[in-house]
Amino acid sequence: MRGLRRLGALGAAALLAVLLAACGGLPTSGPVNAGQPVPDDDTGGNVIFLPDGPSKDATPQQIVEGFIAAGSGPKDNWGTAKEFLAPSFRGQWNPRAGVTVYRTGDRTLQQIATNSFSVTVTPTATVDASGELSTWDEGGDVSLPFVLAQQADGQWRITQAPDGIVLDRNRFDVVYNNYALQFFDPTWTYLVPDERWFPRLYAATNIAETLVNGGPSAWLAQSVKTAFVDGARLAQAAVPVGSDKVASVTLEDGARALEPDVRDRMQTQLEESLKPVGIDEVDMIVGSQTLPAQSVPVRQTRIYSRPLVQTADAFGFFSGASIERIPGLSDAIPPLGATDIEVDADRTTATLRDGTGTVRRVDDSGTVTTVDTRAGLIAPTIDPLGYIWTVPESSPAAVIAHGPDTGQVAITGAWPGASQIVAQQVSRDGTRLAAVVRDGSSYALWVAGILRDRSNTPTGLGEHKVLAVLSGTGRALTWLDASTIAVISEATGDFSLLTQSVGGFGTPQRTPPGITAVAGSTQAGDVELRDGSGELFGQRGANWQSLASGIRVLAVQQGSPR
Repeated sequence: MRGLRRLGALGAAALLAVLLAACGGLPTSGPVNAGQPVPDDDTGGNVIFLPDGPSKDATPQQIVEGFIAAGSGPKDNWGTAKEFLAPSFRGQWNPRAGVTVYRTGDRTLQQIATNSFSVTVTPTATVDASGELSTWDEGGDVSLPFVLAQQADGQWRITQAPDGIVLDRNRFDVVYNNYALQFFDPTWTYLVPDERWFPRLYAATNIAETLVNGGPSAWLAQSVKTAFVDGARLAQAAVPVGSDKVASVTLEDGARALEPDVRDRMQTQLEESLKPVGIDEVDMIVGSQTLPAQSVPVRQTRIYSRPLVQTADAFGFFSGASIERIPGLSDAIPPLGATDIEVDADRTTATLRDGTGTVRRVDDSGTVTTVDTRAGLIAPTIDPLGYIWTVPESSPAAVIAHGPDTGQVAITGAWPGASQIVAQQVSRDGTRLAAVVRDGSSYALWVAGILRDRSNTPTGLGEHKVLAVLSGTGRALTWLDASTIAVISEATGDFSLLTQSVGGFGTPQRTPPGITAVAGSTQAGDVELRDGSGELFGQRGANWQSLASGIRVLAVQQGSPR
């Protein structure tokens, strides 16, 4: 393939550089390094590492250190790392079993005996064989055992090692990247991202193989749908990409018999999943023929660019000098004394919590319905099908979904083990519920897939995924986009914002003091905040800018009309 030929040329250039450097003499002691980063033309200017193989007569310690360092080179299925292994062990070691990501500098190597070592790291995250990343919340160090043996030629090689690779955070960020596998919500209306981490090298193949053959992550699997079925899996574990940026995905013969709408959804999932690696189109191939298929339209989860607010006498979109009204809702909401407001994507229905703690539904016809009067309710949230979700702060398991027809469903499996819930919000595609809960002595950000029956009535939550443990007391949260959540927390009077990827890492930053509410902005990753005095702040780059005063409620938008 074109990509492999370019990598071959790149390897030749790197080899020449090594030979020239050798004129000055090769080091025989000191730490083993992973090699210099080299730009890779086939990954859009990204960087790959070309680590060094074992040097002649290397000590057992140097062999272990070199093997760890060679984890930064995924080329040829970590071919360089396998050079540090005994021939009898190379076929047993599985580098694709996962990744242990540790804090840069937090690694020690201890010699147990002449032929055995223990590598101890402080993990920050782990990646499993399917590319799913989990931040490390167990605390403490992890020890990885290595055993070596001297081979017939006198060279030391590793005979026992843990499957997977070990990378510090800096190298992990260069070698790996996050890619969103795209699945559908149960109504086939929205695409739902499921973030995975793969080496930048051969990313297209990893994305296609995991999407087509693997499916969604376990915690999300019962909440989304995929068009790929048995009999239509990959027939070839490679995704060649032409100079026209068209990828060829070869499927099993069973794909021929699928209905046109199924093939169209398959096409959509593949094209949207492969876009981030520079692929414009996908040809699904069976045998020597291209399957007829075209992408289907999907509803977006973008929101309006202006913040949705309530002032002393108006409700609508804040434009600086005036309030842009929402027909029906702008008349019905202001008299209700709301403390929290959330509006559905069509802007025909809102849910709010008033000053008495009662949760209500408001329609654009002006109809106001009482939804929940339980004591201690937190801010409600509304999903795309019109269900309003409520829960008391002191009873995290008592989640109820209230339907548009006034029927209600007690949600099973809600937030097991949590003693308090501060905030919860449904994702704009209706497939996931995020919450800030108290778990033991700390506050944490959890997310769980929403389970629905055949009529798409919510029935329960799947197993939750811990996204982050907060450094202080959780205060508020919101979905910024389909895969990012913003959380406000407070520690000893200092307020901070955590921008957390559902399948990746979080980024903390300081905020103005006294923040009580957070909402998404149309700009990627940007947010709006409101403090207790009614000051509205907008994020502009790394800075917070005061936008307005007298804002009584910063409302949440659950999308935009079609």
